[in-house]
Amino acid sequence: MDASATSVEHPDIAELESQLTTGSEKTQLPVMAQLQAAGADGCQVLQRFLLNRRQDVATFIDGRGYELLLQTETDETQTFLQENFPAGVVALNSEVGADYLPLQKLLARQQFEEADRLTLHKLCELEGPVAVKRKWIYFTQIEQFPISDLQTMDRLWFVHSEGKFGFSVQRQLWLSLGRNWEALWSKIDWRTGRDWTRYPDGFTWDLTAPKGHLPLSNQLRGVQVMNALLNHPAWKS
Repeated sequence: MDASATSVEHPDIAELESQLTTGSEKTQLPVMAQLQAAGADGCQVLQRFLLNRRQDVATFIDGRGYELLLQTETDETQTFLQENFPAGVVALNSEVGADYLPLQKLLARQQFEEADRLTLHKLCELEGPVAVKRKWIYFTQIEQFPISDLQTMDRLWFVHSEGKFGFSVQRQLWLSLGRNWEALWSKIDWRTGRDWTRYPDGFTWDLTAPKGHLPLSNQLRGVQVMNALLNHPAWKS
């Protein structure tokens, strides 16, 4: 057998790489899973793909690629992530020096219930120590929240949910429904008929949830908090 043949990339891997780099997002998601399942050669393709896209704003495609490499847990892959994406694929910007790395880690592993609780804590941090102590936010304070901080939290949710979750997703749905709150609650499964979804067991903490289902945004405090969040200047800049 020709020794050089062993160095030739498997044709299936080459075909998958072509689909990954030229295909639509709908094609890319399953292709990435196939590449991860293919082992070391497939993971190397995912690594090249992430590196080539690093200069762009992260999308859920980048998020999924990162998540699959994170799940691989081989020394080579973990070294690659630590050297090239030590804080993930989303820029963790904050105007107030907030640390969003713990939120990134939870969302990258799709630990959505824990991430939701941490998101509320981070929102309380933006309001101040009193809000952190009482564990909820006043809607009147939300307009003053830093744009970059809300955008960072939103982008983390969006990128690590295949584009299903986040404040901006909830806002888009709300606008598409003519700013009708009652229609939104049903659309995102926060209410069924007259019954509000019970926290936490009534909510769905994985990607089978409807679009916009998470984060909960302190929803137990009523419509005013959501109204303030979805009207924040962060989504208009």
